[in-house]
Amino acid sequence: MLLKSLSRITLALVLTAALPSPSNTFLQLDPLATQEAGIEDGQRARMERDMSKKANQSRQADLKRDTEKLLKLATELKDSVDKSSESMLSLDVIKKAEEIEKLAHSVKYKMKAAY
Repeated sequence: MLLKSLSRITLALVLTAALPSPSNTFLQLDPLATQEAGIEDGQRARMERDMSKKANQSRQADLKRDTEKLLKLATELKDSVDKSSESMLSLDVIKKAEEIEKLAHSVKYKMKAAY
């Protein structure tokens, strides 16, 4: 009986010693894996910078296009107002003013999004 208990205890100790301890598992870092993780982080950071740069370029192009359209609409609005009489404004003038307002809000939003 004592022999069975000792052999069970011995077997348990041998099996326990063979298992890696949790504290040792975290301390053993592969230098190559750590270096590769650093390279991946660098690549990820570069990709994020590139994506951000492309987004800024796209936003800038949109702003340029929208402001050119605003100038065109404002010029058309001025011409329409100059042609109208003081007692009558056309529906076209009101619609153009609303379109300018919406576009101006859009430009303002895009400019704020850049910061």
